[in-house]
Amino acid sequence: MINYLINLFFPKVCSGCNALLLQNETVFCTICRHELPLTYYHLDAKNEAVKKFYGKIDVQFVSAFLYFNKKGMVQELIHNLKYKGHQEIGTMLGSWYVEDLKELQFEIPFDAVIPVPLHKRKFKERGYNQVTTFGKALASGLNIPFEENVLIRKLYTKTQSKKNLLGRSENIENIFDVEFNESNHNKHFLIVDDVLTTGATLEACSKALLKIPGIKVSIICMAMAH
Repeated sequence: MINYLINLFFPKVCSGCNALLLQNETVFCTICRHELPLTYYHLDAKNEAVKKFYGKIDVQFVSAFLYFNKKGMVQELIHNLKYKGHQEIGTMLGSWYVEDLKELQFEIPFDAVIPVPLHKRKFKERGYNQVTTFGKALASGLNIPFEENVLIRKLYTKTQSKKNLLGRSENIENIFDVEFNESNHNKHFLIVDDVLTTGATLEACSKALLKIPGIKVSIICMAMAH
């Protein structure tokens, strides 16, 4: 009865189109789930996401689950996740994508999942890191640790999406650092983020992590600007 009343006064709606969810639907309605623009980048070793880092960093694997278009469904999803507290979106996307990753023929090489971190001030303002649930779902599905204390953000910066390409590159180069010990040596870290645009943030994160002896880095994002 309590659940019925909650659903009556606070009905669950689709995070993509705001339509009322049916009884067997969670987070997305069936129509939106089928209309999400999947990249299938994990099946292409030379995909467009990989090309973002050519000649910049030594990265083992790069992929993004969805295409991100302005005013599109994925933008709505990321906005609801990032600014409206709908962290279940990250869990759903991560749980969905990890099943695709596990179907790859090669053995999953990653030792731990590392989220792109927020500065402490930004974390306090928002209350959560928008990539945490996505990263935890990947880590759980791959049966590897989720490590959120290795990579740190030293400086507080304004939202990168509001800067132009030159501004992003100039301001992001030295804002990340690492805290590690010998147990982190020789690991293969999978960095996760929400949207891959220029790649400047992930390049900076990778360079910071590569200070750790013997490590390798890979990257997976929820979406890539298209």
